[in-house]
Amino acid sequence: MNYEETMTQLILHGGNARGAAYEALDEAEEYKFDEAEKLLEEANDEFLKGHKYQTELIQSQDEQAVPSFFMIHAQDHVMTAQAELQLIKRMIEQLRQTEKLEKRIEKLEQ
Repeated sequence: MNYEETMTQLILHGGNARGAAYEALDEAEEYKFDEAEKLLEEANDEFLKGHKYQTELIQSQDEQAVPSFFMIHAQDHVMTAQAELQLIKRMIEQLRQTEKLEKRIEKLEQ
């Protein structure tokens, strides 16, 4: 296993997952939930690709391996992407509820 290549893939896919998740949030803030869902799927796919590399990395390590700063940094990208993706999914659900409430209020005001 080429560790540098694996770490680069972790950073790449973690960053792509975060980017797509934030784009999904941007779309949801405009109540464009269909587009937000597509972007969440893209973010999840990117996270899963990164997780695959993470699993390979973990499985290839022996008990005596000393993690490098680069390895820790790469792992952090994937784990941060996972945490942010979960949080953004919850935020989008709250935006869905906000849109529903706004529509109800509009009907009451008419």
